[in-house]
Amino acid sequence: MIINVLIVEDDPMVAEINKRFMNKVEGYQLVGTASTGEEAMQLIEERAGGIDLILLDVYMSGQSGLELLSEIRRKGYSIDVILITAASDTEKINTALQYGAIDYLIKPFEFDRFKQALLRYQRNVELVKGHNCLSQVELDQRLFASSKEQTYNQKLLPKGLTKTTLVVVINSIKQLKSFTTDDVSAITGISRVSIRKYLIFLVELGVLEEALTYGIGRPGYRYTYIDNSEKVEAYLD
Repeated sequence: MIINVLIVEDDPMVAEINKRFMNKVEGYQLVGTASTGEEAMQLIEERAGGIDLILLDVYMSGQSGLELLSEIRRKGYSIDVILITAASDTEKINTALQYGAIDYLIKPFEFDRFKQALLRYQRNVELVKGHNCLSQVELDQRLFASSKEQTYNQKLLPKGLTKTTLVVVINSIKQLKSFTTDDVSAITGISRVSIRKYLIFLVELGVLEEALTYGIGRPGYRYTYIDNSEKVEAYLD
């Protein structure tokens, strides 16, 4: 599922940073940028139903981000909004939440916080769109869990494995689909011994299927990628 994003930011440099950050998170695509509230509303009206999420600044010349958010709600557009702004006073934060903002990022922020916001939103969208009804447990665990609870639910990688290398390995095996340890080692430039550790971990997690193969010389293993990427997310958040 692809989530279509509109960036509304009057500083071109900040808009570019937001775009680059967004491009690092799989499943999102930029469908437009706007530097004013008026320009953003025009794009919303032109692309009715084609925008899922807005990354919105508060302080802009002319119409403010909060005024734009109010207009979006008044006109009945069901577009989700994440505020990305230097505005940190509680009045503006409270107003944004009352207008239905799903997250609020205060500038300057780190990429990890930006990624957390997008991944959380992505999980919630997939949960809601993938079910006709939800249990209380699912709501509590997926939609209404506090940040502290989500931190407790994060899992630690086995000793010797790192998030950075895990991402590199996963991106490589997605391209290969069916492969050996040597195949992944050749693509990533990571030693065969290290790659083997990551593949064993992914097999245990259910992301890979492992099969013993026989050829010339001693037997080896061939792996097949299974799209269970959600099982890895808890280790990467």
